[in-house]
Amino acid sequence: MSIKADHRHLYLQVIDRLKSDIEKGVYKENEKLPSEFELSKELGVSRATLREALRLLEEENVIVRRHGVGTFVNPKPVFTSGIEQLSSISSMIEKAGMTPGTIFLEATEDSPTENDLERFGSDVNDKVITIERVRTANNEPVVYCVDKVLAKYLPDDFVQKKEVSIFSSLEQSGDIHVAYAVTYIDPVGYHEQVSPILNCGRETALLVLKQLHYDDNDCVVLYSKNYFRADKFSFHVIRKRV
Repeated sequence: MSIKADHRHLYLQVIDRLKSDIEKGVYKENEKLPSEFELSKELGVSRATLREALRLLEEENVIVRRHGVGTFVNPKPVFTSGIEQLSSISSMIEKAGMTPGTIFLEATEDSPTENDLERFGSDVNDKVITIERVRTANNEPVVYCVDKVLAKYLPDDFVQKKEVSIFSSLEQSGDIHVAYAVTYIDPVGYHEQVSPILNCGRETALLVLKQLHYDDNDCVVLYSKNYFRADKFSFHVIRKRV
């Protein structure tokens, strides 16, 4: 059935029609859409109009176009969260009605790098613990986590207790309270190390959240670099008028 003209631009009607078809299940998640020729003929619009609609749909992350392969329906994110408040990955997974889990990969203790010295304001004699873990939802890998913290901030037996929360361990002595974090978000494509661990194909993007966690004295006590599957997670910010 072709699109009926109304007062709006044709490409807007195409967008609404394709979104409606996706919602109704005409085109399912990860399914390849018909070719531009077939789709433009079906909708009764020019290929130029269709391409503009597809471009905007890709910007909205509704579809993804893979060069030389075709156009596919993006799956809707399972987990969505605002980043105004500090919340754990586990709580995000639980809110989606799924069971969170952790796969502990490695914990190493090394001398601080130049970035660590600047980041933590530490001494060259301090030791930095790097923890690598994979967070799961119903046993499916969804987040790859790398956390760095000064060894002196953690209990001596932290590395042995692999399932213990880093936040809880930091605050165990009562001397540290994680007050806030500064977050940077970067989209990345296929990552040679991380993508295979998260069972991502080359077409699946990642969202990298780099977070500097500060205590009540405005000192960095934890640095986190988390790789989220972009097809599973979405983040938003509520902005208030001032």
